[in-house]
Amino acid sequence: MQVSVAHHPPNTAVLVLRGSLDIDTAPALKANLNRLVERPSPRVVVDVAGLDFCDSMGVGVLVTAHGRATERGGWVRLAAPSGFLRRLFDTLGLTDYLALYPDVAAALKE
Repeated sequence: MQVSVAHHPPNTAVLVLRGSLDIDTAPALKANLNRLVERPSPRVVVDVAGLDFCDSMGVGVLVTAHGRATERGGWVRLAAPSGFLRRLFDTLGLTDYLALYPDVAAALKE
């Protein structure tokens, strides 16, 4: 999995993921997200358009990061999830907890 980070004001980061988010790559994402959600009022958009696979480890990292961001007065949002990822989050009952947006621009707007 490839991860890139771009910073946007105010205190917002966009993480772009490419490849597979699984047990092997989840620790790298966790490290990146932990660094970002430790800031005051962190706002993180995770662009998942380039993910071709996500397992339970990946879901867990995203959910945990959102919880930590919320505790600090911020959030984590997912942008451009595939149909599979959208259905996965819906099936797990996570769409009311972790916001899904059609693209990065929409996630940054609200």
